[in-house]
Amino acid sequence: MKKIVCTAATLIAASCAGNAMAQSAITIYGLVDTGVEYITNSNTAGNSVVKMPSLTGSYPSRLGFKGSEDLGAGMQAIFVLEAGLEVNSGAMNQGNRLFGRQSYVGLKNDENTLMLGRQVNMTYIASLKSDVIGPSIYSIGSMDPYLPNARSDNAIGYLGNFLGNTVTVGATYSFGRDTSTAGGPSATGCAGEVAGDAATCRQYTGLIAYDNKSYGISGSYDKMNGGAGEYYSGGGVISAASTDSTDRRITVNGFVMLGDVKIGGGLINRQTLTTSNSVSNLGYLGVSYPFNSMWVADVQISRLSFSGTSNSTNLEVARLTYNLSKRTALYAIVGHVTNAGTDAVSAEAAGSVNAGQGQTGIMTGIRHTF
Repeated sequence: MKKIVCTAATLIAASCAGNAMAQSAITIYGLVDTGVEYITNSNTAGNSVVKMPSLTGSYPSRLGFKGSEDLGAGMQAIFVLEAGLEVNSGAMNQGNRLFGRQSYVGLKNDENTLMLGRQVNMTYIASLKSDVIGPSIYSIGSMDPYLPNARSDNAIGYLGNFLGNTVTVGATYSFGRDTSTAGGPSATGCAGEVAGDAATCRQYTGLIAYDNKSYGISGSYDKMNGGAGEYYSGGGVISAASTDSTDRRITVNGFVMLGDVKIGGGLINRQTLTTSNSVSNLGYLGVSYPFNSMWVADVQISRLSFSGTSNSTNLEVARLTYNLSKRTALYAIVGHVTNAGTDAVSAEAAGSVNAGQGQTGIMTGIRHTF
């Protein structure tokens, strides 16, 4: 006869909870991606540099934990804890948060998901299927660093999938969108949740999308309030001492499949209302072509322009990926940016370049998922 011996109270509790644990599932997952980059005009003197980038390669690195428990009647309890990593140094990303990519708990059934905590918002989700380059080192995230960092602290989130998962509706509401003071687009120190002020640092986003195997289209709305702090706005941090200061984005995105070839594109309209108001449009168009199960080529062009000014930026990116297996890939990426007027957009994420100057970056690396 099988005997079970429990030598501590914790083991007794674990054995008594065996039936409940049998209905639960916890997964540890991650992605590790880094390489070597050469980039021109990386300082005010116009010097080039060879380095290992910290923020991202072909994809940002991360370590995650996710789990679910079957509650019966088609309902599940869920959680996600996901950390962003700098592989070159082992540091944390997303404003030095431990679980800066995602940190939430919630409930879901076949059609609806409710989430509480730090989570990606609808601006992030809206372009996932249309942006063929994604959050790569050379991407539209270089032009608008908020896009790959579109996450909200202290947020209530909802996602609904209907009509056979062809229609998606989603929204987030944040009581205080960004608690970290580390600086940059993912850590602007605008915590909110202030007694007597329901508007400070609030944020709400919305999404509606339709897609099938052949094509898809999505639209999103994103509005951030300022507060007694600062918030990030493209090329820098704008002082936002009043909740009258806002940062609003509207996106329209789409893709079409021509056999195995994907063509994707979109437009992001942005309006910042502060002591210095601005309106900009960021458009992108890309193609992803898998030669076979091992080789994939991606090409994308994008343009950022500001209304009423001569400021504009063009970015061209090409990426070639060789899949060694389902989990491991080698890649090479080339990006070239040109700036006009006073624009100083770097080709690489979180990079630097002189105003009106061009820049070229080349990176080769390796990516492994688990």
